[in-house]
Amino acid sequence: MRWMRALALGCMASTFLACSGTSLGPVESVRAFGPADTPIAASGVAADDGGWRVERPSGGSVPLFEVPGQRLESTVLTYRAHMRASAVAGKAYLEMWVRVPGKGEFFSRGLAQPLQGTSGWATYEIPFFLNERGVTVDLVKLNVAFEGGGGTVWIRNVELLKAALAS
Repeated sequence: MRWMRALALGCMASTFLACSGTSLGPVESVRAFGPADTPIAASGVAADDGGWRVERPSGGSVPLFEVPGQRLESTVLTYRAHMRASAVAGKAYLEMWVRVPGKGEFFSRGLAQPLQGTSGWATYEIPFFLNERGVTVDLVKLNVAFEGGGGTVWIRNVELLKAALAS
C-alpha cells in the first residue's frame, strides 16, 4: 500500500515500521528550527512569540519545514515542538511525512495528542519508526494539520530527532 499511517501508539502498519515498545539508543538532533528560520508556507504563518503563529480558516495541512534525508538503518525519527492553541474548531496536531525513494511517502500524525479549543504551551511529539536496514529517506516534511475546522496555533522549538532502534 502506498500511503501508510504511522500511529503514535501500538504497532506500525508498514514493512518499515516497528512496534513503539522497542528500546532506543541515544537521541540525536537531525535539525532544529528557530525564529531565524523561514517556514515554507507564506500564507497564514507569521513570526510570533519566539516561533510562529499558524492561522487557518478551515481544515488542512500547513507545511512548515523540510529536511533532506539520509541513509537510515533501524531508526525512529521524532518530530517535537512546543505548541499552544486559540479557538481551534476541531483538532490541530503535528504531521510528519517521510519520503522513501521507490516506495512512496508515509506519514505520522499526532492524533493521540491534538490541540483543541484554547490551550497553553505544552510539548508535543510524534514518532516514525523505520525498521528496515539501509533505507534511504530523501525528504522529511514537518507540518501542522487542522482537522474539522480552523483556528490559531503557535509553534516554537521545532526539532527533528533520531535514535537507533536497539536490536
